[in-house]
Amino acid sequence: MKVLVIGATGTLGRAVCAALAVRHDVVGASRGGPIKVDLADAASVDRLFEEVGPVDAVVACAASGAMTPLSGTSDADFWNGLQGKLVGQVNLVRRALAHLPRGGSVTLTSGRFAEPVPGSALGHLVNAGLEAFVHAAAIESPPGVRLNVVSPGWIRETLLGLGMDPADGTPAAEVARLYVEAVEGDAHGRTLTGRGGPAAAR
Repeated sequence: MKVLVIGATGTLGRAVCAALAVRHDVVGASRGGPIKVDLADAASVDRLFEEVGPVDAVVACAASGAMTPLSGTSDADFWNGLQGKLVGQVNLVRRALAHLPRGGSVTLTSGRFAEPVPGSALGHLVNAGLEAFVHAAAIESPPGVRLNVVSPGWIRETLLGLGMDPADGTPAAEVARLYVEAVEGDAHGRTLTGRGGPAAAR
């Protein structure tokens, strides 16, 4: 299959590209790579599909973004957080579905916090919104086209980069297996998680 991976230059994106490339033709896109896209800009997403041509699957390894305090944050900064990860991935789905053949798929990325912590309200809103969107939008997908979302916990390499204890993190290569499962499997309208054991769908 020809698989388009968005966010291909990030820690998780690189691992996902490597895992998929074992059996598939992978095309990577990102804000700063040779093939550029900004999910927050719908016109940029349209140009991306024109550039890469027909694909069989689309994967979005969207960055989670920084913690955002509920108070003391400007409306513009709060909206940018919603626009970048939530609205951007919704834009992607709305456009990708028209470009995929029967048997194709779209896989998004949400996320998880062990529990609410200061600054996590926006993250909870985005992640819960993405998962609810996927579960509902799946019933509107064209026949034979699947839609799922991966909900990774903390990535070990990210924790190390932040100078935090990596003990609760999962290696990016392990998380990448969930995206391979989403592309190659038969799940539809599901949230795929992998923390604490084998991948599970909910």
